[in-house]
Amino acid sequence: MGEVHTAKKYKFKAEVKKLLDILVHSLYTSREIFLRELISNASDALDKLRFETTRGSEVVNPELPLEIRITINKEDKSITVSDTGIGMNYDEITKNLGTIAKSGTEEFLKMVADSKDATNIIGRFGIGFYSVFMVAKEVIVTSRSYRKEDQPVEWRSDGLGQYEVSVLEKELPRGTSIKVLLKEDAEEFLEKWRLESIIKKHSNFISFPIFVENEKINTVSAIWKEPKGSITKKQYEEFYKFLTHDTEPPADIIHKSIDAPIQFNALLFIPKKSDEFFWIDRDNYGLDLYVRKVLIQHKNKDLLPEYLGFVKGVVDSEDLPLNISRETLQENVIFNKIASSVTSTVLSYLAEKAKNDRQGYENFWKEHGKIFKLGYVDFGNREKYIELLRFNSSFCKDETEVISLEEYAGRMKENQKEIYYASGPNREAILSNPHIEIFKNKGIEVLCLFDPVDELVINSIGKYKDYPLKSIENADAKALENIKSDEKESEEKKEELSKDDKKHFSSLLAKMKKILGDKVEDVVESQRLVESPACLVSTSDGLTSTMEKILRMTNKEIQPSKKRLEINPNNKLIRNLLEVFKKDSNDEVIKEVTEQLYYISLLNDGELTDPHYFTSLANKYLEESSSWYIDYSNKGNNE
Repeated sequence: MGEVHTAKKYKFKAEVKKLLDILVHSLYTSREIFLRELISNASDALDKLRFETTRGSEVVNPELPLEIRITINKEDKSITVSDTGIGMNYDEITKNLGTIAKSGTEEFLKMVADSKDATNIIGRFGIGFYSVFMVAKEVIVTSRSYRKEDQPVEWRSDGLGQYEVSVLEKELPRGTSIKVLLKEDAEEFLEKWRLESIIKKHSNFISFPIFVENEKINTVSAIWKEPKGSITKKQYEEFYKFLTHDTEPPADIIHKSIDAPIQFNALLFIPKKSDEFFWIDRDNYGLDLYVRKVLIQHKNKDLLPEYLGFVKGVVDSEDLPLNISRETLQENVIFNKIASSVTSTVLSYLAEKAKNDRQGYENFWKEHGKIFKLGYVDFGNREKYIELLRFNSSFCKDETEVISLEEYAGRMKENQKEIYYASGPNREAILSNPHIEIFKNKGIEVLCLFDPVDELVINSIGKYKDYPLKSIENADAKALENIKSDEKESEEKKEELSKDDKKHFSSLLAKMKKILGDKVEDVVESQRLVESPACLVSTSDGLTSTMEKILRMTNKEIQPSKKRLEINPNNKLIRNLLEVFKKDSNDEVIKEVTEQLYYISLLNDGELTDPHYFTSLANKYLEESSSWYIDYSNKGNNE
């Protein structure tokens, strides 16, 4: 046996006293984590004992199972946490439970004092054990070292300023037992269900069995630490349902073990269905972060960017310090490397899925595409993100089909130098937009953007490979002229205007510009319209109509972009208007039709902010046309 010590009292050092005062009086809402800390310490003690056994050290009581047991005594209002781990002798218990065994104490104390939630701070700098005094009026620790020559020892304190250490003359089994005599306001922890809920929340994946009143609590194993080949699909699904409370199995399972340059395990799941509450509960996402199977932070939001917030799962690090704080996590080099690797892992998995399982990826996109699009701000993974985007297009069979930018680029027409897109409330509205007529006529594919965020995505991307992304509103008519029409889609040529009519048409355009004044920059003949009479076209590569609306909705003060009104000389209405102009260039109908064409063009672009004048004109025409119809009908009946 080692040297025998009599009972001796020690004073806590000043920083420990200050810490205990903060724990007792300032961190009431974090009290349940005392059990997490005691279990973590017990797990560490068991790990150390297993290491000693593995390397051939002689240990006392080798037959004892490696386990953690928690008992409740309602008579003296105490709970006891015991382990069969490495144990401590007199010197070790004095050192471990009497000081803060790490530098930077003042910094840590300030961090605790400034924090309203100590859940992710307690445990740093070796002070996890002291959290027990948030619930304890007295703590009694008995321990028996694994070394045969060491005697059992006892440590006790009320946490007010001093502690007492003594050698016990009686025999004890190997390990450590911590008896916590609870304060009156902490008697909730005498309930078995309460202890079970804490264990399942914080310590469910400790690799050693945890018993509460002889019932094993941590029944779900940390399968992310196991080899992929040893885990069945059913085990994955059961773990996913345990983790997420989803009733459906996951659509995708990503199980990754990384050994170098950092060591961590990740088990990630993509749900079959999107979280319909994501947009109203944006903070409710993140991965559970573990350090050596101990939960450090529930729903950590820094392991994955927000646009991958649909991913559920756990990440377990071997290299991070236990109980690292949230503030320190964001500055930790190891953590940042893990986060970068996890993001890359998810994106690579999705790329493989898109390549090898088109239908499966389209199902994913249908459910999670709206959230994924938010990745347009992730410049570090820009190329991977762009390849994973999907859009509907004018070549798709319906609004549900989607294509990649790679597919679009692969079937661009000869001499086509740009990728074209159009925005609208739905596919039908886009395909009936006058701006798209020349693209239909030439057989040029156009991306159809229905979601308001699509414009932000497109503007952020700017181009795909060497092809700029261009709105059909801003498309250069001259560039389109160089693209040959498909013979099968070419239209019969309309009867061209005579030389004399061309002069009158030019004068008509000047008259229309005078009528509209500053509303438009110019009125010109259109090279892009095939069927429609008119459309508004931006005079520069400025914002599209949809983007202007989005910015106005966010209270951005922007000047409306200057536009020109393009007129289609082959349209029947314009031909009729030309005939009226030739007879009387000042006919009132020219003014009315010109204004109506302008407002219709605004309406097509979604920019008609004041519809009253437009509707009054429309009502007037309906009234006049109905009168003409009645006169015509009466004339026919009289004859």
